[in-house]
Amino acid sequence: MRRRVLGGVGMAAIAVLALSGCTTWFASGGSGSGAASGSGQSTGAPAGTSTPTGENVAADLKPFYDQTLAWTDCDNGFECTTAVVPLDWSAPTGDTITLALIKQPAKSGTRQGTLFVNPGGPGVSALDFVKDSVDFAVDPSVQQQYDIVGFDPRGVGASSAVTCVTSAQMDAYLYDIIPGKRGSAEWLTAANASAKAFGDGCKSGTGALLGTIDTESTVRDLDALRASVGDTGLNYLGYSYGTFIGGEYATLFPDKVRRMTIDGVVDPTSTGFASSIGQAKGFEGALKAYLTDCLQGSGCPFSGSVDNATMQVQTLLNAVDTTPITASDGRKLGSASLLTAIFYPLYTQSSWPYLSQMIAQVKQGNAELAFQLADAYNGRNADGSYQNNQTEAFTAINCLDYPAVTDAATIAQQNAELIAAAPTFGPWWTYGDIGCANWPVPATRTPAPVSDTGAPTILVVGTTDDPATPYEDAVAVSKQLTGSQLITYVGEGHTAYGTSSCVHSLVDEYFLTGDAPSSDPRCTR
Repeated sequence: MRRRVLGGVGMAAIAVLALSGCTTWFASGGSGSGAASGSGQSTGAPAGTSTPTGENVAADLKPFYDQTLAWTDCDNGFECTTAVVPLDWSAPTGDTITLALIKQPAKSGTRQGTLFVNPGGPGVSALDFVKDSVDFAVDPSVQQQYDIVGFDPRGVGASSAVTCVTSAQMDAYLYDIIPGKRGSAEWLTAANASAKAFGDGCKSGTGALLGTIDTESTVRDLDALRASVGDTGLNYLGYSYGTFIGGEYATLFPDKVRRMTIDGVVDPTSTGFASSIGQAKGFEGALKAYLTDCLQGSGCPFSGSVDNATMQVQTLLNAVDTTPITASDGRKLGSASLLTAIFYPLYTQSSWPYLSQMIAQVKQGNAELAFQLADAYNGRNADGSYQNNQTEAFTAINCLDYPAVTDAATIAQQNAELIAAAPTFGPWWTYGDIGCANWPVPATRTPAPVSDTGAPTILVVGTTDDPATPYEDAVAVSKQLTGSQLITYVGEGHTAYGTSSCVHSLVDEYFLTGDAPSSDPRCTR
């Protein structure tokens, strides 16, 4: 399964995890449709209404573009509301769904408009992102001049959402060790059965919505929201998977783009396999960077050269499959959970000390920190409940956006390529289409490039050693968006706005004045 590509603030939060008990920035949010249950305690006090643009759209779209949003206070200066959009944009007079939004009004009297923010995923709540981490999401100087708005995309969080399984069933899906050797008949039978049961649960719990949470539908939602808040042009800051939304928006609505920055870029021409092998190579590179740093310091749980240390990681992954480590809550640590625990701190260099501590404990037969890191990544609470529906939404959206590969010969060839490209992590990325191959609704999208004909300059930000969204994707998308400007951060980590002061200042200047650099500055700080 492709790894969930988390956005910027999730990566920042891990840097301040308490070693005694990891937590993440993800706040508790509702998983059903309707009111913004994850947006804080609403006082119910009215905070104003929007003035839609009243632009010229088809008559059957007017109810969604011309809707007046009634904002109410929902703690700490935030305002919340819900919007209505069609379940299916190709049949706008049919059933509808709701989207949950949160807004921090512009802090000065010189409001330029609304800045929509998306943290990635797919499946991460933009509502919680803004509510919990607005100062990380957007610089205070930009907050002065823009209403900062996060909305949970269709299928996610407090909007009409994907619902699949109970918490206990989610535990089994994410943490149970699949019996048999990977790739064996026993393993494949069990893996397919698990994926099918999960997909069937999503179909049963979600209904028709499950087939309409593709990225294009979310982009059409975003355009209706833009008009509903009263902005004739879209201002947008998208991280990680949020860059996919931004690029598709520029393709469908280039004349509606005002200012857009996408950071940690997903290449829309990539197939599911290309995405998987890119991420496998990215995390392999991040692992080697971590090991190089670790071996030069004190207290490193590895020894010898970087190549020797890499083999020690491979040995450890194989060892926990052969002899799983039982945690205090009874869960058994196998390679899948250990991989998740390794990947999470690899997203940002400041989190590498937690990776060292976790590995040292696992080598001593202690799985507690490994499960804390895996739980933080999966949004699992200490009591076994889940903070949101990010796993369900991630799978459901990806399975609509990426057609599954089911041909045995192709799968075998892809498996070989994965192992050759990423010897440590590649073997655990093999057979990666099992989840979507068993999905109850077919994919709706064919990979294709984005475009920006007629749009103003879009900033495309890429980090050279980004483990989750390879730098090459940013370069590729900057070429697809022919009027865009690439901004490179030469460094480690997933996304750059929250890491690089150089990138941060350039993006802020762009949103405040519209000025974009005339060439790639190749930021190093």
